[in-house]
Amino acid sequence: MTALQTSGDGRGDVAAIPRRWPLLEQPPLLAPYVFVVVGLHAVLTVLAVTHTTWRAQALILFGALLACGAISIEASRRLGMPAGVARDLLSAWWLPAALLLQPVYALLMPIPLQILLQLRVRRTMLHRRAIVMASYGLAGAAASVAFHAVIPHPLRDAAQWLTDLDAMIPSVVVCAVLFTLINTAIVVVAVHIANPELCWRDALWDREILLLDTVEVCVGILITISCALTPLLLLIALPPVMLLQRSLIHHQLRNAARLDAKTGLLNAATWQLEADTEITRAVRTDESIALLLIDIDHFKRVNDAHGHLTGDQVLHEVATTLVQQLREYDVVGRFGGEEFAVLLPHADMLEACRVAERLRSRVGRMCVPADDATITVTISIGVALFRTHGHDLIELLASADLALYRAKESGRNRICLPATKKPGERRQITARPSPRRL
Repeated sequence: MTALQTSGDGRGDVAAIPRRWPLLEQPPLLAPYVFVVVGLHAVLTVLAVTHTTWRAQALILFGALLACGAISIEASRRLGMPAGVARDLLSAWWLPAALLLQPVYALLMPIPLQILLQLRVRRTMLHRRAIVMASYGLAGAAASVAFHAVIPHPLRDAAQWLTDLDAMIPSVVVCAVLFTLINTAIVVVAVHIANPELCWRDALWDREILLLDTVEVCVGILITISCALTPLLLLIALPPVMLLQRSLIHHQLRNAARLDAKTGLLNAATWQLEADTEITRAVRTDESIALLLIDIDHFKRVNDAHGHLTGDQVLHEVATTLVQQLREYDVVGRFGGEEFAVLLPHADMLEACRVAERLRSRVGRMCVPADDATITVTISIGVALFRTHGHDLIELLASADLALYRAKESGRNRICLPATKKPGERRQITARPSPRRL
């Protein structure tokens, strides 16, 4: 990264300016946490490597599991894994290494696979890749120590421990769950430090995450049992695991296509589909429904003063605040630029105005750190009620947009309703009017 500095005689000299490490631009506690976790993983790995007796059988199995992991990574690269897709089944190959082999293999296993992910699938910030690598390594080492305390030599004597179901099943399951819990805890703490506004419950108890963790644990246990019998069974286990991984990634890709990448909210097309569904239901059940159209005031000034990356952070924080203040079944999406749309089922005009005021007040108290400053923003909201201001989604959007324009014209940071129609006046609306923003 360079900057042009002009000398006194008018000639330009190019002076190199070092780029700041992204980790140092994160919240202050994140860097020490990453250094401690990654440093602990590095120290334990060095100690384990220097105090391990290497055996051919363990090395062969380790190499086979690494090869299966590498093949899975290559398969995911060919499928494509954009930023919205974060889950795979690599734990299915790390778990057998943790349970069947010595702790050193569990510490080493994530290193080449995470490097391969970084180079072949998706580049991400190095501190994120490092914390994930360390979390898998530490979780695997803990599970390995616990499992070997119960079954000291799981690969010897033709894996006779597999015949003792009363001891085998609880031991494998408990250690697999321990692996998942430690790995999840390390990553969740890092995520919470990076985003203190994140609710612990949302990070830990998301049903989709729990389901994926359960699938990974079950697949990892099946592969562990197969490897204990003979590593040749990996040739049979690899195709169904890759097929399951393909299905998982396809599901995530489909979900990612529904969401806005910057805010995590529904994108405009998906929001309109879900809003149409809710309005159809309201027509059938004769229930009330309201629409809020929300616009961030003077958002262009944020981008001009602090850059688009900071502007994206403001968008994300506003979106998060909106979701936290709404009900689970409210339909909220990013409608383009700095504009958001919220459909409120079962809400009359009084309830819609109360929700709008709560959103306006909460966003107004929000603070977003940027460089040496703190950014605060306000929002303007247009409110429209189904049947009163429109009899379909297009009419409702048009009315809410006009109400939003009134709020912007009246000074911003306020809530407005559509202008009252004169007696006998009928509004002909065939499409949403072009928004007029200052």
